[in-house]
Amino acid sequence: MPTFRAVARLSNLRAAAEQLHLTHSAISQQMRVLEQQLGFALFDRRGRRVVLNAAGAALLGAVEPALEQIDAGVRAAALAASGTEQSLRLTTLPSFAQHWLLPRMARWREQHPGIAIDLHTSLQVIDLQREGYHAALRQGKGPWQGLTATCLIDSPLIVVASPEVARRLAGGDPAALVHEPLLGEAQRWNRWFALAGQRCRIKPVAVFNDMGMLLLAAEQGLGVALGRQLLAADALRDGRLVQLSPIALADQGADTFWLLHPPELQDWPPLVALRDWLQQELLSSASQLEQPPVGSASL
Repeated sequence: MPTFRAVARLSNLRAAAEQLHLTHSAISQQMRVLEQQLGFALFDRRGRRVVLNAAGAALLGAVEPALEQIDAGVRAAALAASGTEQSLRLTTLPSFAQHWLLPRMARWREQHPGIAIDLHTSLQVIDLQREGYHAALRQGKGPWQGLTATCLIDSPLIVVASPEVARRLAGGDPAALVHEPLLGEAQRWNRWFALAGQRCRIKPVAVFNDMGMLLLAAEQGLGVALGRQLLAADALRDGRLVQLSPIALADQGADTFWLLHPPELQDWPPLVALRDWLQQELLSSASQLEQPPVGSASL
């Protein structure tokens, strides 16, 4: 059945053989034996491709959940049998890793010296089970199909700038920002100005596909940014960024950060440790955000 699943997914006997580390003839023989045992064909042959027919599609839909459960059981058993130095494979956004997670990793190591973090960053959503990751830290509203999701924190968008820009704008009106070089998506800025009571159409000087780059650009004085509050927390605390307005923009479901993992790892000790540590550190960050930032200046 695992061989049948691989052939069905790849629609190619040779590709399935490479994935399963078997010969092409062995794969072909297994499929021939399976069809003989069942008494009907599962695939339509189209040149070098093999495509599921109606019977094959029905069989795959029935057996795939059971095969996934077996795979999950094997992974859980392997984790339980691992040694004292355990490794937790984690994937997250580059911005979250750079601006929040990495500055706190020394505290993780102090508290959990026996659990190494194998960190992977990507702007793309990773299939945890297929790619072999234990957990993901993601932002948004999903859907997170087949995964257990723990809500960690909500983080709206706030207006920030370098201390030099903040001093120049201190005490001004939100309308003054219209004439500033703005960083970030125009749609978000238009919504923020609407909250501030300003009707205008914004053309930002720069747009970034990564929130971390956006905040770094603001730190360098390239303009005023509409950035994620949590990711700006350390820069606000240290005075590298200044929040210019108390007006925060809720980003329609994109504000929430989540910890995601396969359900069978719910009680795996390294994952429990990570979940507890994240909640503790995020609570500390939330408390920090409630305090007046260094050099704060409001419009």
